[in-house]
Amino acid sequence: MTPPATPGPHGDRRASSRPRTSSTRRRAGSPGDDRRRTFPAPEPLPPGGTASSWWGNAWVEALEDTALDPARLARGRAYAGRGQVDAITVTPGRVTAYVHGSRPRPYRTEIRLRTLSDEEWEGFLGAAAARPDHIAALLDKDVPHALAGAADLLPMAGDLIPDCSCPDDGYPCKHAAALCYQTARLLDQDPFVLFLMRGMGERDILAALAHRNAIRSAAERAAVAAPSPATVPAHEALAPRVLPALPPPFPAPAQPGRPPAYPHAAGAPDPLALDLLAGEAAARALALLTTGIDPIARLTTWQDAVRLAAAHPGSGLTASTRALYRDLAGAADRTPTELARAVAAWRQGGGPALDVLEEPWDPPAGPFDRARPALAAADFPDFRPWRNRLSTASLQLRFGRDGLWYGYESDSGREDWWPRGTPDTDPVGVLTALLDR
Repeated sequence: MTPPATPGPHGDRRASSRPRTSSTRRRAGSPGDDRRRTFPAPEPLPPGGTASSWWGNAWVEALEDTALDPARLARGRAYAGRGQVDAITVTPGRVTAYVHGSRPRPYRTEIRLRTLSDEEWEGFLGAAAARPDHIAALLDKDVPHALAGAADLLPMAGDLIPDCSCPDDGYPCKHAAALCYQTARLLDQDPFVLFLMRGMGERDILAALAHRNAIRSAAERAAVAAPSPATVPAHEALAPRVLPALPPPFPAPAQPGRPPAYPHAAGAPDPLALDLLAGEAAARALALLTTGIDPIARLTTWQDAVRLAAAHPGSGLTASTRALYRDLAGAADRTPTELARAVAAWRQGGGPALDVLEEPWDPPAGPFDRARPALAAADFPDFRPWRNRLSTASLQLRFGRDGLWYGYESDSGREDWWPRGTPDTDPVGVLTALLDR
């Protein structure tokens, strides 16, 4: 399909309709450029529907006033109603889509229109920045009539130049008409699509309006005479005086504040990790404020990782705690299994229990030596000693530097010891509690 040889009602616009790239705006494809937008295939055009906004209807009128054959317009509307228009791509001066017709392979169809010059854009942006209600309307996806007249934003008859790879020589063909009707619906949803067709993307428009608005506000502030500063006689300023007492400090809150909700975003830190760090920081700040002591300042990186993991239920069984255990273990160069075992020890008795898990030692003569006879007297004669540990095939007692006995269990013969039970000064009591579980 090619344009007719005779000029339209506004003369032959084919030469002037070729898109021009403004020298003061970014070229398409540059970093941060938003001057190429692709929209998914639109929903089928409802029966009797075209556009709902006045600027969308202006687009449809420009098409219909240019058309040489109303029958092709009707067929184009039918194509749009059957959803035969694929995804639509909008760039400065051009709207492109593939439109399905009677053949298996769709046709490449486009609508071209003239882009605005730098001078025309300056006039439009200046008119928009001069009135706050115009800026508010644009942000609300509305186009005031007065603002549209500041530049030739809306197409007139003959402004829209259709082209299609189909063999139909109609002006426009039914495929171009279908694309035009669906484009009007895009304009209803977002008038910045019309601005993009005319050569400027949404980010550039909003940045230019913000810049002009800042300049205008600064000029208005400068026009207002600054009040003279208040003065004080020197003898009053230097006269001796007694300052009032400071007000009492605000009372400390009863509990730390809750951190904000952190949504998940691609490339951002894990929301659970952010929530954990924020909550920990608030708790430490409250403890330091009320007691003057940071309760975890002396913990090692590994001890702090174990403490953090132990503070969250789930023991690594849920998806969120599995991710938490993985990250904490990796930060301490340990495995998640090692962290889970350490968490069990921490929950058993805090820092001393973690030391018992990880540091065998040689206790002096005394309570450790009296443990085996006490166990034997209670019918537990099979415990073998090694350093601070008494073991059978599946049960173990560990003596801590704090004078407490800590219970452990393992599958028989595996030497896979896990902390169990509650620490006690009586090894028989610890063992009895383990067996009663």
